[in-house]
Amino acid sequence: MPDALAAPVPAPLRNPTIVIAVLAAVTGLLILGFMTIGARGDWSFILAFRGRKLFALLLVGYAVALSTVIFQTITQNRILTPAIMGFDALFVLLQSVLVFLFGGLAVLTFNAQAMFAIETLVMSAFAALIYGFLFFGARRSLHLVMLVGIVLGTLFRSLTDFLVRLIDPNEFATLQDMFYAGFNAVETDILGLCCIVLLTASLVAWRKFPVWDVLAIGRDSAVNLGVAYHREVLIALALVTLLVSTSTALVGPVTFFGLLVANLAYLITPSHKHIHIVPVAALIAAICLIGGQMLLERVFAFNTSLSIIIEFAGGIVFILLLLRGKAR
Repeated sequence: MPDALAAPVPAPLRNPTIVIAVLAAVTGLLILGFMTIGARGDWSFILAFRGRKLFALLLVGYAVALSTVIFQTITQNRILTPAIMGFDALFVLLQSVLVFLFGGLAVLTFNAQAMFAIETLVMSAFAALIYGFLFFGARRSLHLVMLVGIVLGTLFRSLTDFLVRLIDPNEFATLQDMFYAGFNAVETDILGLCCIVLLTASLVAWRKFPVWDVLAIGRDSAVNLGVAYHREVLIALALVTLLVSTSTALVGPVTFFGLLVANLAYLITPSHKHIHIVPVAALIAAICLIGGQMLLERVFAFNTSLSIIIEFAGGIVFILLLLRGKAR
Protein backbone atom coordinates (compact mmCIF):
# COMPACT_ATOMS: atom_id res chain seq x y z
CA MET A 1 0.00 0.00 0.00
CA PRO A 2 1.46 3.42 -0.86
CA ASP A 3 2.20 5.89 1.89
CA ALA A 4 -0.75 8.04 2.86
CA LEU A 5 1.43 11.10 3.28
CA ALA A 6 4.52 11.18 1.12
CA ALA A 7 7.53 11.70 3.37
CA PRO A 8 10.95 10.05 3.62
CA VAL A 9 11.53 7.79 6.60
CA PRO A 10 14.58 8.82 8.67
CA ALA A 11 17.45 6.33 8.51
CA PRO A 12 17.26 5.32 12.23
CA LEU A 13 13.57 4.45 11.75
CA ARG A 14 13.94 2.22 8.71
CA ASN A 15 13.76 -0.83 10.94
CA PRO A 16 10.16 -1.48 12.06
CA THR A 17 11.39 -3.17 15.24
CA ILE A 18 13.19 0.03 16.26
CA VAL A 19 10.06 2.08 15.55
CA ILE A 20 7.98 -0.21 17.75
CA ALA A 21 10.62 -0.19 20.50
CA VAL A 22 10.83 3.62 20.53
CA LEU A 23 7.05 4.02 20.66
CA ALA A 24 6.81 1.37 23.38
CA ALA A 25 9.40 3.24 25.45
CA VAL A 26 7.49 6.51 25.06
CA THR A 27 4.26 4.76 26.02
CA GLY A 28 5.93 3.27 29.09
CA LEU A 29 7.15 6.69 30.23
CA LEU A 30 3.69 8.17 29.74
CA ILE A 31 2.13 5.31 31.71
CA LEU A 32 4.58 5.93 34.56
CA GLY A 33 3.81 9.65 34.51
CA PHE A 34 0.06 9.08 34.34
CA MET A 35 0.16 6.80 37.38
CA THR A 36 2.46 8.92 39.56
CA ILE A 37 2.39 12.63 38.64
CA GLY A 38 0.30 14.63 41.09
CA ALA A 39 -0.50 11.57 43.20
CA ARG A 40 -1.25 12.43 46.82
CA GLY A 41 -2.90 10.40 49.53
CA ASP A 42 -3.55 6.69 49.71
CA TRP A 43 -1.49 4.98 47.01
CA SER A 44 -3.65 1.86 47.02
CA PHE A 45 -6.68 3.95 46.04
CA ILE A 46 -4.76 6.14 43.57
CA LEU A 47 -3.15 3.24 41.73
CA ALA A 48 -6.43 1.31 41.54
CA PHE A 49 -8.40 4.35 40.34
CA ARG A 50 -5.84 5.49 37.79
CA GLY A 51 -5.05 1.93 36.78
CA ARG A 52 -8.63 1.23 35.72
CA LYS A 53 -8.77 4.42 33.68
CA LEU A 54 -5.37 3.68 32.13
CA PHE A 55 -6.41 0.16 31.19
CA ALA A 56 -9.58 1.50 29.58
CA LEU A 57 -7.60 4.03 27.54
CA LEU A 58 -5.25 1.29 26.33
CA LEU A 59 -8.18 -0.92 25.34
CA VAL A 60 -9.88 1.90 23.44
CA GLY A 61 -6.69 2.89 21.64
CA TYR A 62 -5.97 -0.68 20.61
CA ALA A 63 -9.56 -1.34 19.45
CA VAL A 64 -9.73 1.85 17.39
CA ALA A 65 -6.30 1.32 15.82
CA LEU A 66 -6.89 -2.33 14.92
CA SER A 67 -10.40 -1.79 13.55
CA THR A 68 -9.31 1.16 11.39
CA VAL A 69 -6.27 -0.61 9.91
CA ILE A 70 -8.37 -3.69 9.10
CA PHE A 71 -11.15 -1.62 7.53
CA GLN A 72 -8.75 0.43 5.42
CA THR A 73 -7.07 -2.77 4.24
CA ILE A 74 -10.23 -4.42 2.95
CA THR A 75 -11.61 -1.18 1.46
CA GLN A 76 -8.29 -0.21 -0.16
CA ASN A 77 -8.81 3.36 1.02
CA ARG A 78 -6.93 5.27 3.69
CA ILE A 79 -9.46 8.02 4.28
CA LEU A 80 -12.23 5.63 5.29
CA THR A 81 -12.97 4.55 8.84
CA PRO A 82 -15.57 2.13 10.27
CA ALA A 83 -17.72 5.17 11.08
CA ILE A 84 -18.68 5.29 7.39
CA MET A 85 -20.71 2.10 7.92
CA GLY A 86 -23.04 3.98 10.26
CA PHE A 87 -21.96 2.33 13.51
CA ASP A 88 -21.53 5.64 15.32
CA ALA A 89 -24.90 6.89 14.08
CA LEU A 90 -26.52 3.62 15.19
CA PHE A 91 -25.00 3.98 18.67
CA VAL A 92 -26.32 7.53 19.01
CA LEU A 93 -29.76 6.43 17.77
CA LEU A 94 -29.81 3.58 20.28
CA GLN A 95 -29.03 5.95 23.15
CA SER A 96 -31.73 8.32 21.93
CA VAL A 97 -34.33 5.55 21.78
CA LEU A 98 -33.47 4.36 25.29
CA VAL A 99 -33.67 7.87 26.74
CA PHE A 100 -36.93 8.51 24.89
CA LEU A 101 -38.50 5.30 26.21
CA PHE A 102 -37.11 5.08 29.74
CA GLY A 103 -35.70 8.51 30.60
CA GLY A 104 -32.16 9.76 31.09
CA LEU A 105 -31.88 8.76 34.75
CA ALA A 106 -32.91 5.17 34.01
CA VAL A 107 -30.35 4.90 31.21
CA LEU A 108 -27.56 6.34 33.37
CA THR A 109 -28.30 3.91 36.18
CA PHE A 110 -28.83 0.92 33.90
CA ASN A 111 -26.52 -2.06 34.45
CA ALA A 112 -23.31 -1.38 32.51
CA GLN A 113 -22.78 -5.02 31.51
CA ALA A 114 -26.35 -5.32 30.22
CA MET A 115 -26.00 -2.05 28.29
CA PHE A 116 -22.77 -3.30 26.71
CA ALA A 117 -24.49 -6.54 25.69
CA ILE A 118 -27.42 -4.64 24.17
CA GLU A 119 -25.18 -2.27 22.21
CA THR A 120 -22.98 -5.10 20.93
CA LEU A 121 -25.96 -7.23 19.90
CA VAL A 122 -27.67 -4.36 18.10
CA MET A 123 -24.53 -3.39 16.19
CA SER A 124 -23.78 -7.00 15.36
CA ALA A 125 -27.34 -7.54 14.12
CA PHE A 126 -27.05 -4.39 12.00
CA ALA A 127 -23.78 -5.61 10.53
CA ALA A 128 -25.17 -9.10 9.87
CA LEU A 129 -28.16 -7.58 8.09
CA ILE A 130 -25.96 -5.56 5.73
CA TYR A 131 -23.38 -8.26 5.12
CA GLY A 132 -25.93 -11.05 4.76
CA PHE A 133 -28.23 -9.37 2.25
CA LEU A 134 -25.62 -7.49 0.26
CA PHE A 135 -22.20 -9.06 0.56
CA PHE A 136 -23.52 -12.55 -0.17
CA GLY A 137 -26.03 -11.42 -2.77
CA ALA A 138 -25.74 -11.72 -6.49
CA ARG A 139 -23.41 -8.74 -6.84
CA ARG A 140 -21.29 -9.54 -3.74
CA SER A 141 -19.98 -6.00 -3.74
CA LEU A 142 -18.05 -4.45 -0.85
CA HIS A 143 -18.63 -1.02 -2.36
CA LEU A 144 -22.38 -1.63 -2.29
CA VAL A 145 -22.11 -2.60 1.38
CA MET A 146 -20.31 0.67 2.15
CA LEU A 147 -22.81 2.70 0.13
CA VAL A 148 -25.74 1.17 2.00
CA GLY A 149 -23.90 1.79 5.27
CA ILE A 150 -23.57 5.48 4.38
CA VAL A 151 -27.27 5.71 3.49
CA LEU A 152 -28.36 3.92 6.68
CA GLY A 153 -26.04 6.13 8.73
CA THR A 154 -27.80 9.17 7.29
CA LEU A 155 -31.17 7.57 8.10
CA PHE A 156 -30.08 6.88 11.69
CA ARG A 157 -28.95 10.49 12.15
CA SER A 158 -32.28 11.75 10.80
CA LEU A 159 -34.20 9.49 13.19
CA THR A 160 -32.01 10.71 16.05
CA ASP A 161 -32.77 14.33 15.17
CA PHE A 162 -36.49 13.48 15.15
CA LEU A 163 -36.34 11.84 18.58
CA VAL A 164 -34.29 14.69 20.01
CA ARG A 165 -37.08 17.10 19.10
CA LEU A 166 -39.54 14.94 21.02
CA ILE A 167 -37.41 14.46 24.12
CA ASP A 168 -37.83 16.70 27.13
CA PRO A 169 -35.09 19.40 27.22
CA ASN A 170 -33.92 18.16 30.62
CA GLU A 171 -33.54 14.65 29.22
CA PHE A 172 -31.72 16.03 26.19
CA ALA A 173 -29.05 17.50 28.46
CA THR A 174 -28.33 13.98 29.67
CA LEU A 175 -28.49 12.54 26.17
CA GLN A 176 -26.12 15.13 24.72
CA ASP A 177 -23.23 13.82 26.81
CA MET A 178 -23.67 10.41 25.15
CA PHE A 179 -23.30 11.83 21.65
CA TYR A 180 -19.58 12.46 22.03
CA ALA A 181 -16.64 10.40 23.21
CA GLY A 182 -15.96 10.90 26.90
CA PHE A 183 -12.49 9.83 28.01
CA ASN A 184 -12.93 11.35 31.46
CA ALA A 185 -15.76 9.03 32.49
CA VAL A 186 -14.86 5.63 31.09
CA GLU A 187 -17.21 2.74 31.84
CA THR A 188 -14.77 0.77 33.99
CA ASP A 189 -17.46 -1.73 35.02
CA ILE A 190 -17.31 -3.40 31.62
CA LEU A 191 -13.54 -3.61 31.34
CA GLY A 192 -13.63 -7.36 31.90
CA LEU A 193 -16.15 -7.97 29.12
CA CYS A 194 -14.32 -5.62 26.75
CA CYS A 195 -11.04 -7.35 27.49
CA ILE A 196 -12.55 -10.75 26.63
CA VAL A 197 -13.98 -9.40 23.36
CA LEU A 198 -10.70 -7.74 22.36
CA LEU A 199 -8.66 -10.80 23.28
CA THR A 200 -10.91 -13.04 21.17
CA ALA A 201 -10.83 -10.62 18.23
CA SER A 202 -7.05 -10.28 18.53
CA LEU A 203 -6.46 -14.03 18.47
CA VAL A 204 -8.31 -14.19 15.14
CA ALA A 205 -6.88 -10.97 13.73
CA TRP A 206 -3.22 -11.70 14.41
CA ARG A 207 -3.54 -15.08 12.68
CA LYS A 208 -5.07 -13.30 9.67
CA PHE A 209 -2.30 -10.72 9.26
CA PRO A 210 -0.48 -12.64 6.46
CA VAL A 211 -3.77 -13.01 4.59
CA TRP A 212 -4.58 -9.32 4.97
CA ASP A 213 -1.10 -8.46 3.71
CA VAL A 214 -2.17 -10.13 0.47
CA LEU A 215 -5.59 -8.43 0.50
CA ALA A 216 -3.80 -5.09 0.78
CA ILE A 217 -2.34 -5.43 -2.71
CA GLY A 218 -5.79 -5.60 -4.29
CA ARG A 219 -8.77 -7.88 -4.79
CA ASP A 220 -7.73 -9.33 -8.14
CA SER A 221 -4.19 -10.05 -7.01
CA ALA A 222 -5.44 -11.65 -3.79
CA VAL A 223 -7.85 -13.91 -5.70
CA ASN A 224 -5.12 -14.89 -8.15
CA LEU A 225 -2.88 -15.81 -5.22
CA GLY A 226 -5.53 -18.17 -3.84
CA VAL A 227 -7.15 -16.04 -1.12
CA ALA A 228 -10.84 -16.77 -0.46
CA TYR A 229 -11.66 -13.09 -0.85
CA HIS A 230 -15.30 -12.96 0.26
CA ARG A 231 -14.74 -15.18 3.28
CA GLU A 232 -11.72 -13.20 4.46
CA VAL A 233 -13.48 -9.86 3.99
CA LEU A 234 -16.49 -11.14 5.93
CA ILE A 235 -14.25 -12.22 8.80
CA ALA A 236 -12.53 -8.82 8.75
CA LEU A 237 -15.88 -6.96 8.79
CA ALA A 238 -17.10 -9.11 11.71
CA LEU A 239 -13.95 -8.27 13.68
CA VAL A 240 -14.36 -4.57 12.88
CA THR A 241 -17.92 -4.73 14.22
CA LEU A 242 -16.79 -6.26 17.51
CA LEU A 243 -13.92 -3.79 17.91
CA VAL A 244 -16.06 -0.75 17.12
CA SER A 245 -18.78 -1.96 19.50
CA THR A 246 -16.23 -2.35 22.28
CA SER A 247 -14.57 1.05 21.89
CA THR A 248 -17.93 2.81 21.48
CA ALA A 249 -19.37 1.15 24.57
CA LEU A 250 -16.37 2.27 26.62
CA VAL A 251 -16.08 5.94 25.65
CA GLY A 252 -18.67 6.73 22.99
CA PRO A 253 -18.39 7.32 19.23
CA VAL A 254 -15.14 8.53 17.69
CA THR A 255 -14.88 9.51 14.04
CA PHE A 256 -11.40 10.71 13.11
CA PHE A 257 -9.22 9.22 15.85
CA GLY A 258 -8.67 5.97 13.97
CA LEU A 259 -7.89 7.91 10.80
CA LEU A 260 -5.26 9.90 12.69
CA VAL A 261 -3.40 6.99 14.31
CA ALA A 262 -3.59 4.69 11.28
CA ASN A 263 -2.14 7.24 8.87
CA LEU A 264 0.57 8.23 11.31
CA ALA A 265 1.46 4.55 11.52
CA TYR A 266 1.64 4.28 7.72
CA LEU A 267 3.82 7.37 7.67
CA ILE A 268 6.51 6.30 10.14
CA THR A 269 6.52 2.51 9.67
CA PRO A 270 9.02 1.32 7.03
CA SER A 271 6.89 -1.76 6.36
CA HIS A 272 3.47 -2.49 4.94
CA LYS A 273 2.97 -5.71 6.90
CA HIS A 274 0.14 -5.75 9.40
CA ILE A 275 2.40 -7.38 11.99
CA HIS A 276 4.25 -4.03 12.07
CA ILE A 277 1.51 -1.53 11.19
CA VAL A 278 -0.97 -2.62 13.87
CA PRO A 279 1.44 -2.42 16.87
CA VAL A 280 2.67 0.98 15.70
CA ALA A 281 -0.88 2.28 15.27
CA ALA A 282 -1.90 0.90 18.68
CA LEU A 283 1.12 2.48 20.38
CA ILE A 284 0.45 5.83 18.69
CA ALA A 285 -3.15 5.63 19.90
CA ALA A 286 -1.96 4.88 23.43
CA ILE A 287 0.46 7.81 23.34
CA CYS A 288 -2.25 10.17 22.12
CA LEU A 289 -4.82 9.05 24.69
CA ILE A 290 -2.55 8.69 27.73
CA GLY A 291 -0.49 11.79 26.98
CA GLY A 292 -3.55 13.84 26.12
CA GLN A 293 -5.47 12.72 29.20
CA MET A 294 -2.47 13.43 31.43
CA LEU A 295 -2.11 16.95 30.04
CA LEU A 296 -5.85 17.49 30.34
CA GLU A 297 -5.94 16.44 33.99
CA ARG A 298 -2.59 17.72 35.30
CA VAL A 299 -2.03 20.87 33.21
CA PHE A 300 -5.36 22.15 31.91
CA ALA A 301 -7.43 21.03 34.93
CA PHE A 302 -10.22 19.60 32.74
CA ASN A 303 -10.81 22.96 31.04
CA THR A 304 -11.24 21.26 27.68
CA SER A 305 -12.23 17.88 26.26
CA LEU A 306 -9.73 15.35 24.97
CA SER A 307 -12.19 14.08 22.37
CA ILE A 308 -12.50 17.56 20.85
CA ILE A 309 -8.73 17.90 20.50
CA ILE A 310 -8.33 14.41 19.02
CA GLU A 311 -11.20 14.81 16.57
CA PHE A 312 -9.87 18.22 15.54
CA ALA A 313 -6.42 16.78 14.82
CA GLY A 314 -7.96 13.81 13.00
CA GLY A 315 -10.11 16.15 10.91
CA ILE A 316 -7.02 18.08 9.85
CA VAL A 317 -5.33 14.83 8.78
CA PHE A 318 -8.47 13.91 6.83
CA ILE A 319 -8.40 17.24 4.96
CA LEU A 320 -4.68 16.88 4.25
CA LEU A 321 -5.23 13.41 2.83
CA LEU A 322 -7.90 14.76 0.51
CA LEU A 323 -5.74 17.67 -0.58
CA ARG A 324 -2.72 15.45 -1.20
CA GLY A 325 -4.84 13.24 -3.43
CA LYS A 326 -3.54 10.05 -1.89
CA ALA A 327 -6.87 8.43 -1.13
CA ARG A 328 -7.26 5.06 -2.79
